[in-house]
Amino acid sequence: MSGIAHPTPAQAVGGEAEEAAARFLTHQGLVIIARNYRTRMGEIDLIARDGETLVFVEVRLRHGERFGGALGSIHSRKQARIVAAARRFLMRYPREPACRFDVVALGGEKPQWLRGAFEVS
Repeated sequence: MSGIAHPTPAQAVGGEAEEAAARFLTHQGLVIIARNYRTRMGEIDLIARDGETLVFVEVRLRHGERFGGALGSIHSRKQARIVAAARRFLMRYPREPACRFDVVALGGEKPQWLRGAFEVS
């Protein structure tokens, strides 16, 4: 046994979706600075820079609009986990930069990019 963990089929598909979202955002002019940032509070799929703004990106892959589709699947509990992880990431900055929470939804003909998908209260 090699000790190398192999991704599950779902993890492989999720990784491909995150890679597609990263390529899409890069083509839109964003710079990806981190992928799969994990804390015990939550995970952020992609972290990017859009000019001077730090962007925390949730990538969603859904086939169809059942149960609200990709964008409708980010409930308040998921948002809270993303925000908690973002706060942890921001601890490395002496001054907090401007931030935004975006969603890239995949599964249709072209990616849907929702800038400012939710606000932090």
